[in-house]
Amino acid sequence: MAASPLSSFVEVPAGSPFSLQNIPFGVFCHVQSCMPRVGTRIGDTVLDLGALATAGLFTGPILSRHGDVFCRPVLNGFMALGRPAWQEARQTIQSLLRADNPTLRDNHELRSRALIAVHNVQMHLPAAIGDYTDFSSSRYHAHNVGTMFRGPDNALMENWLHMPVAYHGRASSIVVSGQDIHRPAGQIKPGDRDRPIFGPSRRLDFELEVGFFTGPGNQLGEPIPVQDARDHIFGLVLVNDWSARDIQTWEYRPLGPFLAKNFATSISPWVVTLDALEPFLVEGPRQEPEPLPYLQSTGRWGYDIDLEVQLQSAQMGHPVVISRSNFRHLYWNMAQQLAHHTITGCNVRPGDLLATGTISGPTPDSLGSLLELSWQGTKPLTLPNGETRTYLADGDRVTLTGRAQGDDYCVGFGEVSARILPCPAS
Repeated sequence: MAASPLSSFVEVPAGSPFSLQNIPFGVFCHVQSCMPRVGTRIGDTVLDLGALATAGLFTGPILSRHGDVFCRPVLNGFMALGRPAWQEARQTIQSLLRADNPTLRDNHELRSRALIAVHNVQMHLPAAIGDYTDFSSSRYHAHNVGTMFRGPDNALMENWLHMPVAYHGRASSIVVSGQDIHRPAGQIKPGDRDRPIFGPSRRLDFELEVGFFTGPGNQLGEPIPVQDARDHIFGLVLVNDWSARDIQTWEYRPLGPFLAKNFATSISPWVVTLDALEPFLVEGPRQEPEPLPYLQSTGRWGYDIDLEVQLQSAQMGHPVVISRSNFRHLYWNMAQQLAHHTITGCNVRPGDLLATGTISGPTPDSLGSLLELSWQGTKPLTLPNGETRTYLADGDRVTLTGRAQGDDYCVGFGEVSARILPCPAS
C-alpha cells in the first residue's frame, strides 16, 4: 500500500473513491452547456483540464505541445499520446491540486472556472469507441456456467485453459452510466416448444465486469508483446455487459453471442489509470498448464479491487448488495488479453475497449451474474421486501461499484448504474 495520503486544497470527503491518489480521466459538460471536454475528479468536484491547458499550466515536454487534447469532446487524442504523456498529466494535476501549491489554489478567477461541483456536470462516454471485445477470463465464472450446461466433468471447454477466449461486441450500443436500458426482444426457444417464438427476453441478466481502454495501439500486422502491455493500457472502467440468456441459448451455436449482447453495454464514466492502481497490484492465480510463450506475462497483473453489485426493484426504497467479488479473481490478465487479441497482427486503436468478462469469485456471495446467483433460475434470490428474482424485472436498477482501499485513502471508479425499461417491441 502507498504511504500517507496527499493533501489537496479541494475538499475530499472521507472514504471518497476520488482521492488525490486517483486522478481519473473522463469527459463532461456543464449542465447548462453542451460543450463536452476532458476533466478529472477530486472528491465531489470536477476539474476542467481544458481550462488548465488554456491557462498554460501543462508545462511538461509533451503536454506543453499537445495540451489541446484536453479541449476535445473525447479522450482518444490523449490516449494516443502514450504512457509518458499520461504520467506527465497525472503528476502535473496532482501537483496543482496539492494544498501547498499556490498556482491554482490562489488563482481565484481560474478556480471559479475550472472547479465545478459534480452535481452541476453531466458525464459522457469517455472515448469514441471504435471496437469492443469481451473476454471470458474468470475461471470461477466459466466453470459455473459450464457446469450448468455440460456438467462438472466437462465444465471448461478444451481451449479455455490455453488462451483467453472472447467475442467481438457491438461498440455502437455502449452507453455511459445513467442511461436506462430497454429489455430486448428476440427469438427464444422454450424447452417445451418444437419451434422458436418471438418476444421480450424473459431471462435478462447483468454481468459484473471491468474493461480497459487501449492507448497508442499497433500497426496492422505487428502484435503487441505481452511485456509491452502497460504502454498500451490507458486505464480501467467498470462494465456491465447486459445479457439476454434465453436469446443467447438459442442463437449462440455455432458462432457465439450476437443479439443476446448487442442491445447494450454500460460503462462507468471515469477511467482509472494503471498508475493510480499500482499500489494495489497482487499476484494472479497460478496458470496450469503453462501458457504458450507469447502469453507468458512477467510481474504482477492482479489488482486488489473490491467489486460490488447492488439491486433495487421498483418497489424498494434502497438498493441491496447481492454480490461482492474482486478483480484479483481473473485467471487471464489484461496483458494476456491484449497480447492474444493482437497476436494475429490485429490492430487496436486509441479508445478501443476490451472487457474481462464476468468476474466471479469462489463463494456463493461472490458470483457476478444472476445466471450464477440463481443457478440458472433454480434458486431464486429473496430481496428484503419479500420479492424474488431469478432474472431482472422491468423497473429493476442494477449498480456496479469498484474501489481499491489504501491505508488512509481510496482509489475508486464510482459506479455504473442503469434501470431496466419495458421492451418497446412488446
